[in-house]
Amino acid sequence: MGKAAAARRLAATAAYGGGGLSVLGAGLYGVLTAEARLARKAIGEPGDRKPPDATGWYGRGRPGPAYTMALLGDSSAAGYGVERVEDTPGAVLASGLAERADRRVYLKEFAVVGAQSSALATQVEKALPVEPDIAVILIGANDVTHTVLPAASVRFLAEAVRRLRDAGVEVVVGTCPDLGTIKPIAPPLRQVARAWSRRLATAQAITVVEAGGRTVSLGSILGPEFAAAPALLFGPDRFHPSAEGYASLGAVMLPSILAALGVIPDEEATPEALRGEGVLPIARAAVEAARTPGTELGGAEVAGAPRGVRGLWVELRHRRRGPRTESEAPDHAEAPDPA
Repeated sequence: MGKAAAARRLAATAAYGGGGLSVLGAGLYGVLTAEARLARKAIGEPGDRKPPDATGWYGRGRPGPAYTMALLGDSSAAGYGVERVEDTPGAVLASGLAERADRRVYLKEFAVVGAQSSALATQVEKALPVEPDIAVILIGANDVTHTVLPAASVRFLAEAVRRLRDAGVEVVVGTCPDLGTIKPIAPPLRQVARAWSRRLATAQAITVVEAGGRTVSLGSILGPEFAAAPALLFGPDRFHPSAEGYASLGAVMLPSILAALGVIPDEEATPEALRGEGVLPIARAAVEAARTPGTELGGAEVAGAPRGVRGLWVELRHRRRGPRTESEAPDHAEAPDPA
């Protein structure tokens, strides 16, 4: 079975409530279940110290109306492992959005350290009353290390995206990172984790776009930079990113957040063939995105139709990252009143 066909099968299994075990094989699942326990022991469980809460206002002195952003997901969204709030993904993304859009931004953080995709339902329930303009979701790594079946992970994520989109919220999802880059995960588990996480990322991309959101492939998050400088870009536990790693993660995500809100230059509105951008069938686009960190996928139309014979049409983009923004600490004034 080709990768695109396998991705379509996994996404379909999730949509219809199946377990999805056959996609990776019972033998592979058994290996990962046993070896994942050893990896979690090597990595260690998250400590009692919670990461700084990035909730608050960003972009002091900038004009209104403000954007409201909800941040959902796991420890990679919460910023586990850093000491300063300015180094958390929430602060990085909200500061960047405020500067690039020249608007104030109110960020409300709902991410929980250790969360799996099943936790998104509760996080969405808490986020909806805030009436965010955009929700950013980072999820998936804990599903892999705890051997949650991919179809179940994807089903929880798809439902979260649908609920947010039904409420008029733009959604950008950072798909599961490539866990084959994690040093404490030893072979053969590292190869298994890489295959599992890439397959999950591909299926996440398909289901999120089907639900009306857009995705950004994190892959190895920084591509070759992680392999070249793991001490700089991973935190002390060698699993979670360092402050520099979170800054680079934010640089990958921010252009797609700007695009979702329509805050991009006119010249970047359409795909550029010379940059490898274009419109593809959804499964093929998802497989390509899983190979290339920083690839954005979103719904598209061909001749006025959102679907072709191979399913949904998808716009594949490699957004320009722009200069890095100096992150700021949040102002903890009152939350904005819903419009």
